[in-house]
Amino acid sequence: MNKNEITLGGLRTKDEMCLHIFSYYPRMNNFYSCLSRNDMSAWQSMMNTSSSISNNSVLKQWLLNIKWTPELAVKWQEFYDNAARVVYFGTGGMKGADIGIGWVDQAGNVHFQDRYAFGMGLPIIDNTTTDWFHLQGREQNGWTSIQFKRLLDTCDSMDVPIISGTNILIFAYGLVDPDLLRSGSDISYHDTRRGTRIIPLRSYGNPSSEEKFAGLDSVDFRVSNYRVPSEESNYYCKVYKSPAQFLTKRHAVAHKVLIDSANRDLVHHLVLYECDPAAVFDDTNLPDDVCDNVYAHVHMCMSNSAIVWAVGGDDIEEFPEEAGYPIGGDLPVKYYVLEIHYDNPRRTLNRIDSTGVRFYIGKELRQYDLGFLSFGTGPNPSSLAIPPQANQFVVDSYCSPRATQHLPESGITLLSAFPHTHLQGK
Repeated sequence: MNKNEITLGGLRTKDEMCLHIFSYYPRMNNFYSCLSRNDMSAWQSMMNTSSSISNNSVLKQWLLNIKWTPELAVKWQEFYDNAARVVYFGTGGMKGADIGIGWVDQAGNVHFQDRYAFGMGLPIIDNTTTDWFHLQGREQNGWTSIQFKRLLDTCDSMDVPIISGTNILIFAYGLVDPDLLRSGSDISYHDTRRGTRIIPLRSYGNPSSEEKFAGLDSVDFRVSNYRVPSEESNYYCKVYKSPAQFLTKRHAVAHKVLIDSANRDLVHHLVLYECDPAAVFDDTNLPDDVCDNVYAHVHMCMSNSAIVWAVGGDDIEEFPEEAGYPIGGDLPVKYYVLEIHYDNPRRTLNRIDSTGVRFYIGKELRQYDLGFLSFGTGPNPSSLAIPPQANQFVVDSYCSPRATQHLPESGITLLSAFPHTHLQGK
């Protein structure tokens, strides 16, 4: 962690959330999430006020104004350990980094070095073993391109294993190449030309090939040429009517995430939500805008998940033979909302995106309907407020018997687990 300012629960990438989403069967239509937060009376006691703080913005401003001391940080953990909880249901950094540094000199020769960062200073050359190797490189029109390779796990203490799923990458570049012929010459400081990305370098397993689903019916929920705002973090929401072509219930046997190849760096995560059966819309003018602008219209559609994907996930997920996701027919779900989180730290302009999801529809019904359950804390300041410079901060989440009583006596079968935090979660 070790951020210099408080981190609050929220939806932006620089905020934090703590969720665990499971796919399972048999589906329960009366239980889909169990989230918790500190009771507002506990916050009132901490703030030493009797005034109402039901508005999260009041609490947020108080949290941002706190003057932190080491003693308060300890007291803060005690507060979280003992505060009454309300249950509602229905990193970048250079220290410890394994670094490959390369450049192309004026003669066109490629230089590549295996380095390690013990701290925030100049990364040292790894002289234990050399594990980064360049394959080719070139410099053209002001751009430098180097292709390189490294083993997934080198067993070198100065190398970081490349794990299955997401890996945290840092990147930086300088403006001047080192002159190896001059004594003492080394790489120059990158200054503010740096950044971080959380990306998959290895698949979680062996995802199914799309060819396996050739010949099956499919349904797409996809945005159309959306101009991504030049804001650092943006949530976009679009409402869809349940597909009318399926007059009886069908089972989806797999789903695929459809992300424009040119926009992989922008799409942080997406969720397809089922709307509450009581939700009503004008079918000729379905909401379609930045989520904050349409939340009043779609708030009944932001609880029960149908598809969840984030950076590091496989594009195609196939369901087990005994279960399928129910869609169409006389099912109570009549509308869906696709929510896409765009992470745009460079604030680039005029990026057009058509990301979405696709269900592959099987020809026969399966034994069980598949559903999703969400557990954790709500994405708001009353649920999460992590002190600055904290090496560790523990937040517990609970689920009350009023929620778990809906579990069938025979139990449920979990198919997949999707833990989701931002930069500080572990």
